[in-house]
Formats: sequence, C-alpha cells, structure tokens
Amino acid sequence: MPETEPLSIGEVINLLKDDFPEISVSKVRFLENQGLVSPTRSQSGYRQFFTDDLDRLRFILGQQRDHFLPLKVIKARLADWEHGITSWDDDEPPTAEFFSEDEPVTEDELARRSGLNSDEIAQLEAHGVLRRTKGDLFSPDALAVARQGRLLLDLGLESRHIRTLRLTADRQADLVQQLVAPLMRTSSPEAQQNVADRMAILARSFSTTTMHLLREELAVILDR
Repeated sequence: MPETEPLSIGEVINLLKDDFPEISVSKVRFLENQGLVSPTRSQSGYRQFFTDDLDRLRFILGQQRDHFLPLKVIKARLADWEHGITSWDDDEPPTAEFFSEDEPVTEDELARRSGLNSDEIAQLEAHGVLRRTKGDLFSPDALAVARQGRLLLDLGLESRHIRTLRLTADRQADLVQQLVAPLMRTSSPEAQQNVADRMAILARSFSTTTMHLLREELAVILDR
C-alpha cells in the first residue's frame, strides 16, 4: 500500500473488521484520545491513516484480544514494538487464570456461599443452569453461576428464564468445539496447550461480543 495513499477512518475499519469485529469509529477515536495512535489530518480536518498507522492498530487490537492487556501496558509495549521487539518475559498463555483451579464445592457450601436455598438450587438444576461434577460436587464456575443466579432471581427472573443463558453457553461451546476440532487430532502436549489457548481466546471473545451486542440492543430499547 503506497504511503502516498492515505486511508480514511472508514477504510481502516473495513480493513480491520474481519480480524477485529469489535472495531468501530468510536474505538479508533478513543485510542487516538488515549495517545496510542496519531493519524494525520487533511486540510479539511479528516483523519488520514497510512500503513504504519494500520500496523499500529493491528498490534494494539491484537494485544487486547489475545492477551487482554489494559491500555497502560499496551502503550508501554508499543515503544518496544516500534523497535522490533514482539515478545515479552511476562507474557502468559491465554489459558492463564481462565480455567479455574479452585476446588469443587458441596451443595451445602454452594448454598452458603451463594445465598440460594435447596429448592432454588434444585430448580436451577432442573433447568440445566447448575450442573454437578463427578462425586456430586459443584465446580467453581457453578458457584459463580449460583451467585449470579441469586442476583437474577432477586431481580424477578425465574429459573426457566435463566435457562436461556445455559442454552446460549451450550451453543457457544459447540461452536468452539467445531473451531478447535482440527487441532484436537494431535495428542502432543504442545497441541493440547494450543487447543486450550484457542478455547480461552474464543470464549473471551464470545463473552465480549455478546456483552456489546446486548448493550447495543438495550440502547435501542431505551431510545424507543
């Protein structure tokens, strides 16, 4: 792409949206306001982006997507990146802190720590929201779900309504499985770690995308 041909902000969005679906005009403007990108301006005041600007945006968005880093850390890494440094000693795999290593809990412990009573737990189980592990225990994630279940029940939802969230998670899990299926054919430790990393990245991306889609829909409702 010749440096003499600047890109508009809309053209930048179109070039990046396949890899970074969350990219938007407001997102680019926000990164500019935070000092992470500095597009030039035309005589008419429009932003102009060149190849270096596009590469810089790819780096920033990739750090957010793959490593979930705050802008403060990304800004610090940009100086290294500009000098050709593309790896850091403190890099962690995407699976770090994603799959919980906490111990499973009993039903009594789940009830005590979530505030749910036995009837509410039974109802959430009946609708597939809560599931037991081997040994009749509940996973750490089930405990987190139970706590949110307490909040949702208090807000007026019923167990059958909360089941919608389980169905959404199940569909997303099926999609993740389809995407990583080719990687699962190799049983080497490196391949298995790659599968786990890919799963973590996809799950976080799904979660972020779902949140933004929901927020977008709720904003429409407020405007009606």
